[in-house]
Amino acid sequence: MLLGEYYDPSDAELVRLRLEARLLTEKLNQTSVSCPDKRVEIIKSLLGSTGNSIHIESTFNCDYGLNIHVGENFYANFGCVILDVAEVHIGENCFIAPQVGIYTATHPIDPIQRNSGLEFAKSIRIGNNCWIGGHATINPGVTLGDNVVVASGAVVTKSFGSNVVIGGNPARVLKAIE
Repeated sequence: MLLGEYYDPSDAELVRLRLEARLLTEKLNQTSVSCPDKRVEIIKSLLGSTGNSIHIESTFNCDYGLNIHVGENFYANFGCVILDVAEVHIGENCFIAPQVGIYTATHPIDPIQRNSGLEFAKSIRIGNNCWIGGHATINPGVTLGDNVVVASGAVVTKSFGSNVVIGGNPARVLKAIE
C-alpha cells in the first residue's frame, strides 16, 4: 500500500488501523477547545510525526493518521480531510485553510479493476512555509516546493516547484513569489 501498489482495503490489519484512527479522530473532534493540551496529546498520538507546535481545528478526518508527518508550527483549520493511504509529508510553518482535502488514495481507471475492490495510493509532499487556501484539493502524487501558496478552490493535479502562487482547476502558476 505504502509503495503505491494495489492493496485490498478489507485486509483485517488495515481495517483495524482505520478503526483506531477513526476512534482517535472522533475523540479529537469531541474534545473541547478549552482543553488545548489534551487536543495536542490526541493529535500527536494519531499522526506519524509532528513538531512541538501543532494545532488542528475540529472537524478533522483521516484514514490512518500514522502516515501523516507534519513539521513544526502546523495549523489546519476546520474541515480538513487527509486520506493518508500513502505517506503525506508537510513541512514546517504550513497553514491549511478550511475545507481542504489532501488525498493520496485513488482507484483504477479500468472499471473491471475498480469493481474488484483493489485500490492504490500515491504519496504527497508539501514543502516548508506553504499556505493552502480554503476548499483546495491536493490530488495523489503531488509534490509542492517551499513557499507555495495554493489559492482557494484550486484543484492541484500535478507537482509545482518552490516560490509560486498556484490556482485554478487544474491548478497552474498564477505568479512567482519574489
